Amino acid sequence: MTTKTSESGTKAGGKRGGLAGTMTPGRITMLVLAALALIFIFENTDSTEIRLLIPLVTMPLWLALLAMALIGALFGAYFMRRRR
Repeated sequence: MTTKTSESGTKAGGKRGGLAGTMTPGRITMLVLAALALIFIFENTDSTEIRLLIPLVTMPLWLALLAMALIGALFGAYFMRRRR
């Protein structure tokens, strides 16, 4: 049995189905920010020196930025999961 729709194309509960229902303004904003962050990371191709307590490590800047982004995403996911 299918859900009844109104003339505007929304379902009976007022929610939209398909792609229009999943693409909220907040999700679009997060996708745009993620794309900009990835562009920023991969545009920085010079080498950099990072001191890890005692040793000095030389690596591409994009790799260091990507590592920091992944660590930040893991911490964010951990704390969001813990809040629920």
